Parts: sequence; structure tokens; C-alpha cells
Amino acid sequence: MRAIRTFIAVPLPEAVCSHLAEVGQRMAAAWAPRSVRWVAAESMHLTLRFLGDTDPAKVPALGAALRQLASTHREFELHLAGTGCFPNMRRPRVIWAGLEDPAQRLHGLQHQVERLAHANGWPREARAFAPHLTLGRVREDSLPPAGAWLLDVEPLAVPVREIRLIESQLGPGGPRYRTLAVAALASQ
Repeated sequence: MRAIRTFIAVPLPEAVCSHLAEVGQRMAAAWAPRSVRWVAAESMHLTLRFLGDTDPAKVPALGAALRQLASTHREFELHLAGTGCFPNMRRPRVIWAGLEDPAQRLHGLQHQVERLAHANGWPREARAFAPHLTLGRVREDSLPPAGAWLLDVEPLAVPVREIRLIESQLGPGGPRYRTLAVAALASQ
């Protein structure tokens, strides 16, 4: 069976997705047409670990392992906080919204997701985890507009109640996502 492309993520509330898409569209007014692929509201999520090529036969065991992992973590809340670019403002490739983690629980959850991925055959992630919500991806050879164009976000709450194993199907209209497994965190 052919490999599928997967990642592990936290879903976002509809109000947060709508707000972020609206901020992205306001930023888009400063950019040249088609210089940034802006993320649609329904495609926004917080990626904990990109897995990439995944044998579909591994999905049931991976889902079970995620459910076990999630059950050992209590639900918590993040807040939207600021915007920025990777790698930098002079040559942005990714435009993002940041997250505040007052209880400092997100990194612990992500670290365990990383350990789970490694234990299931994926190589360790080389880059440090930088929690962010992607608003847009800058196309190759596109330069940022002159002047200030980054906009702030409202400090909306982002509840972390579950994590999901998601399949990403790439297509000409952008990626389409399909949830393969849901793992609920322990309720308060």
C-alpha cells in the first residue's frame, strides 16, 4: 500500500481560525498579488509533529499510542500572541501568529509526541519546536512589502482538549486534511 502524508496537530476553535484568516487577509493587502499562499480558516491547526510519509498499516497503532499519551495530560489553554516570520522579516518564508503558554504545558506535550514518533520509527526532529500558527507561505523569489505590514492578533483563547493524527493530501487547490485518529486529553 502507498504511503500517506501525515502530521500530529491540535485543532483550533472556529472563532480562532476565522480571526486568523481575517488578519491574514488584511496583511495580504500589503503584498503583491499571488506572492503569498494564505492559509484558509478551515485548514488552520497547531502542528506538534510533521511525520511525512506514513505506512497506512501503522495508523491504528499510532492512533492508540496517541490516545494513551493524551490521556496522561490534562486539558490546558493557550492564547494568541503576536505575529512574525520565519526565518526573518527580510526574507520571510512563513508568516505566523504566535502562542502564549502561561502554564508552560505545550512543550511537555510536544516533547512526548516527539518521543512517540521516534519510538515508532521516525527520525528525531532536527529543529527545536517553535509553536506557531501558519497564516501564509511566501512564494519563492517574493520580497516583503516596504513598511510595516505585520498586524497584531487578538489574545483569543486556544483550548488544547485533544490532539489528532491527520492525513494531508496535496492538490492544486492546496492541501486537504482528513482526521485519522482523535486523542482526548484528560478533562479538568
